[in-house]
Amino acid sequence: MLDSTAKAGERPVTALPPPYTALHRHPLLPEPTHDDTARMNFLINLVSHVGAKLAPGMPAVYRKRVQPAFAKAQGRDFATTSEVREAMRGDPVYQSWAALRRLAQEMRHQAGRQMVFRQIDELNARAARLNDGAPTLKLDPTVQVPKYIAVDNHLSPGGYETETTANDIAAGACYECGHFVTAGGGTGGKSDWPGLTIATFVKTAFPQFQPKRIVDIGAGGGFNVLPIAQMYPDAEVIAVDVAAPMLRYGHARAQALGIKNVTFLQADGETLDLPSGSVDWIQTTMVWHETAVTPFRAMLRQIKSLLRPGGLSLNFEQPNFDPDTPMFEKFIRDWDAWYNNEPFWAKLHTMNFRDEMIRAGFDPARVIEEWAPQVREQGSYPSWVQTVNRHDAEHDLADARKAPRKVEGKKGMYLFGAWKELSC
Repeated sequence: MLDSTAKAGERPVTALPPPYTALHRHPLLPEPTHDDTARMNFLINLVSHVGAKLAPGMPAVYRKRVQPAFAKAQGRDFATTSEVREAMRGDPVYQSWAALRRLAQEMRHQAGRQMVFRQIDELNARAARLNDGAPTLKLDPTVQVPKYIAVDNHLSPGGYETETTANDIAAGACYECGHFVTAGGGTGGKSDWPGLTIATFVKTAFPQFQPKRIVDIGAGGGFNVLPIAQMYPDAEVIAVDVAAPMLRYGHARAQALGIKNVTFLQADGETLDLPSGSVDWIQTTMVWHETAVTPFRAMLRQIKSLLRPGGLSLNFEQPNFDPDTPMFEKFIRDWDAWYNNEPFWAKLHTMNFRDEMIRAGFDPARVIEEWAPQVREQGSYPSWVQTVNRHDAEHDLADARKAPRKVEGKKGMYLFGAWKELSC
């Protein structure tokens, strides 16, 4: 990537993604060899190149070649995104971009799993030393993993709930060491950019809000709940997930990082066994696009029941489509549903989140939609780093036809939710 701000006559500066060595080290991460690090650095740069250089060219491929060819052959424009997908599949430039994007994801899993499973016995032992007997890790082997979760999500072999051995943490370790690559380093050295953004937003926007109990549903390895726990150190924080390997990893990781006010609880969000009206803030972070529609709606109703009067439901997600979303933008933003094993991603885009909150029983006057400024931990990367999210080019399409979603000069992060009415 070249710095477009370079003045005439100046030598352009090449901006690079963060090196793999910028991933924050702790005892639960596998130790990379020289070759592991080189492989991961190659993949980070590949992901960044695909996102920054190739992806922005896809609208031109559609506009100049694919759309005119379809209109000439059919005598009409595209009627569905399925038609767009079939037509785009025949274009060689699109084929190259799509193949590289898919292969980079597959290679990220291969490289990460190679590191993790080479050291899994020692990693499991380290986690056990931090987890055994801890009252803040509550596993329940009777919890059933819902069918919609039991898939190889994000192309991860076995998904995030599969256990390979007793007291296994492999799923969590594989996720963290590989997600840094998939995000081009964009989620920060501790993989917690969304959580840090959310915590900062709530602390800044609602300074009088002092939650005593916070619940994070679909917390996985706890990456995004830890900044919230640190921002509210006097709160009881509960990280909920159905996947035992992720919870074991997340709990041990939190202990290693010195964060002690989080309980990791194995439970299904639909049947979460907490007293009604006992929670101040219920949070989700990129959970709903991996949830089927029926349980999504059931969990929103459950969230409303669990919140105390005046409590907050807040959700970070992909922004949904609106009536003006063009056909190509719908297609490209749905790409992960078809090629990254995220089967509910496309359906979620068609839903109106405001309507869903009202459907769950929240007062329409207290439903919120916000764009929070992105926040990353200061000093975690060298000054020359340029992070590239693989979805940037897709979201830029929306920004080009609307007022840019920015706060304080930064790209915004979409949040939706509601405050529970005080009279409940």
